[in-house]
Amino acid sequence: MLQFVLPSDDFCLQKHNANAASGMAVHDDCKLKFLELKAKRTYRFIVFKIEEKQKQVIVEKLGEPTESYEDFTASLPENECRYAVYDFDFMTEENVPKSRIFFIAWSPDISRVRSKMIYASSKDRFKRELDGIQVELQATDPSEMALDVFNSRAR
Repeated sequence: MLQFVLPSDDFCLQKHNANAASGMAVHDDCKLKFLELKAKRTYRFIVFKIEEKQKQVIVEKLGEPTESYEDFTASLPENECRYAVYDFDFMTEENVPKSRIFFIAWSPDISRVRSKMIYASSKDRFKRELDGIQVELQATDPSEMALDVFNSRAR
C-alpha cells in the first residue's frame, strides 16, 4: 500500500514566509511599518536588518518625519549590510512637490562576505514584500547614495 505524508500546516506557513533562496522570513512589523510610511507618511525612513540567528528580516530603526537625509545616512552602519526605505521629497522642474519611495540595498565593501551574500540572496524576495517601492539603489559606499543621486533618480 502506498502512503503519502502531507506536511503540517506549521511547515507550510514557515515555507510561505521564508525566502526560498536564503531561508529568511520577513517579520510582519516590516510590512506594517512600510505601509505606515507609504500611506500615512509616519516615518521618513526605515532601516531593516537580517537577524541571522532567527533567520528573519526585522525593523532596526524608524526615522521620524522630521529627520533629515543626514540622519538617515548616519543610521546605516559603515561596515555592515542593511536594507532601507527612504521617503524622498523633491520639487519637479515645474515646481510641484513630489515624493518617491526609495529602496536601498546597503552593502559596504568592508562588510563580511557572508553578510553580503545573505543580503544579496534575500533582497528580491524582501523587496517584493514592500509593495510600493518606486526606485531602487544599491550602494557599497556613501557616494553611491549621495543626495544628488537621489535627486537624479527621483525624476
